Amino acid sequence: MRMFIVRHGESLGNIHESAYADRQDHNVPETQWGYEQMVGAGKHIDQYYEDRPELAGRKLRVWHSPMLRTVQSTEGLLQGLSPDRIESVREDYLLREQDFGLFSDITSKEEQARLFPIESTKYERCREKQGKCYARPPGGENRLDVAQRTRIFKDTMMRDLERGQEDIVIVAHGVTNRALEMDFLHKGVKWFEDSPNPGNADITLIEGDRERGYTATRIYEGKTRPKTMPKDYKSAPYGESIVLGG
Repeated sequence: MRMFIVRHGESLGNIHESAYADRQDHNVPETQWGYEQMVGAGKHIDQYYEDRPELAGRKLRVWHSPMLRTVQSTEGLLQGLSPDRIESVREDYLLREQDFGLFSDITSKEEQARLFPIESTKYERCREKQGKCYARPPGGENRLDVAQRTRIFKDTMMRDLERGQEDIVIVAHGVTNRALEMDFLHKGVKWFEDSPNPGNADITLIEGDRERGYTATRIYEGKTRPKTMPKDYKSAPYGESIVLGG
C-alpha cells in the first residue's frame, strides 16, 4: 500500500484566529497562498511517479475532508497532478477536523472562561492533568475520539483498496492526519500527545503492508509564505468560489 497524507494548505484560520468566529470552523476557506502550496504538493506527488518508472500506470484515489479549506486544497492538489493519474475523488465526513464543541469558534481562553466559566475551568484542568488526548472540550471531541473515527475510515479505505490497484491520497487536517499515522504505525497515545502537527501542504508517505508493517516518511514540506504577501484575511483569500470539480 502507498498512501500520501497531505495537510490542507494555509487557511484564513492559520493566519487570523478571528476567522473561526466570523465564518465557523467548517466554512473557513483557504488563502491564495494555501492554494498555491497545494498546487506545489500535487506537482511533487506527480514527480514522485515520474521518477519511478516501475510505478508507471498507477492511479490515485483521492479522499478529502468535507470542510471548505480541504475541499479547496484538493482542488489545488488536482491542479498540480496529471489528470490521467486520477482514478477518483471522494469526500468523507470521517476525515473532518477535530470538533471543539462550545469552543469551536472561540479561540481566546479568556473569552472561553468568560462565557463558559465552569466548562472552561474543567477542560483546562483536564488538559493539565490528563493531556490533550484525553481532555474533551464541552460538546466536542478529544484527540482519541478523532482517532476512533479515522480508524473507521481506514477500515473502509482498506477494503476498497483490496478491490483495486490504486494508491491513496488523503487531504485532511493536522490532528486527523496524525491519528491515521498513529494507527498505521501502531504508535501509542504518548506519541499522539507529543508529536507536532505537520505544516500546511506537508506530505507524509505511508507505505508497506499488513504482514511486514508500515513506515512513514515526510517527503514534502509546504513552501513558506512570502514575507511580502499581505495578511489581511478579509482580502487575501483565494475565495469561496473554488468548488471541487467546478
